[in-house]
Amino acid sequence: MPVLLDTTQAGPANGGHLANCVTVGLVNNMPDAALQATERQFTDLIRASASNTVVRLLLFRIPQVPRGEAARRDMAGRYRDVAELWDARLDGLIVTGTEPRAKDLKAEPYWDALARLIDWAREHTTSTIWSCLAAHAAVLQSDGIGRRAFARKLSGVFESSPATAHPMLRGVALPLRVPHSRCNDLPERALKAAGYRILTRSDAAGVDIFARQERSFHLFFQGHPEYAADALLREYRRDIGRYLRGERADYPAMPQGYFDARSSASAEAFRKRAILDRRGELLRSFPIRNLEAGLKNDWQLSAIALYENWFGYLKGRKAQGRLASTPMRRSWRDWPQLGARLIADSPAT
Repeated sequence: MPVLLDTTQAGPANGGHLANCVTVGLVNNMPDAALQATERQFTDLIRASASNTVVRLLLFRIPQVPRGEAARRDMAGRYRDVAELWDARLDGLIVTGTEPRAKDLKAEPYWDALARLIDWAREHTTSTIWSCLAAHAAVLQSDGIGRRAFARKLSGVFESSPATAHPMLRGVALPLRVPHSRCNDLPERALKAAGYRILTRSDAAGVDIFARQERSFHLFFQGHPEYAADALLREYRRDIGRYLRGERADYPAMPQGYFDARSSASAEAFRKRAILDRRGELLRSFPIRNLEAGLKNDWQLSAIALYENWFGYLKGRKAQGRLASTPMRRSWRDWPQLGARLIADSPAT
């Protein structure tokens, strides 16, 4: 079924809240260089996972996220100000992360606006997906749980296993392979103590997917199931460029579990050359085409299954005829039209 990307600036954001259509908002906070790719990745994933649903997709921006002039012009024509969310009627909301600039999230220039969005979503959404840094911000604002910095950036595709039975994992091939690209982590013990339900975890990457149901069902991804095959490669190249220009001291680590043997050898050869001949111009000879040829998106089907389950939840909630502000029952066992067989076999909560 089609994704209707609604970029009209006239009329209210709730104008398309129709019975035969699921309306989803995407708050895209990614940096300028990844802005369009992120929009495309989520749009493609939504289109693939909502095969039996018409989806109206609305794009939102937080004005306080730093932008260049070109990105501001592009977003001004297609993205709504996040303030329009306060009166919108959405069936679902997705909030992306962004590249961290400060050690303390509350020192980020957009923190106050993002914190208001988090508080609003807790009370006025049916379900929200919080991605990467947005997940860190949501648990910090809601429960005061701070992220922990890694010694080095975590980058790669990691296998995670289910930590519990949950309808969100229905039909998902296990172990679940998910791209991760982050400099920080959330402590599992603190999440559990605050009432979050850990859905998947990885020995190498820690907590992967977790959730909590309050008035709204909140789903948190520390990884990036929406990533295209080349997303980690582009980030790796960006970080190498920063090293070559002297903007960072160390050469970035190769993404783990991502390149095949031939591509790994090619990337390693460039690393040795870059360390011996460190200059910005060398980035032009980075073997990006050779590395692209060996990439394989082996997490796509799992990502589609995850989002299919999420859309099943949104459709079930809408069929019940409840508004987004209606309080939800406290248990994930209340999921409408989803996971009945799985629930019957699940341990008590």
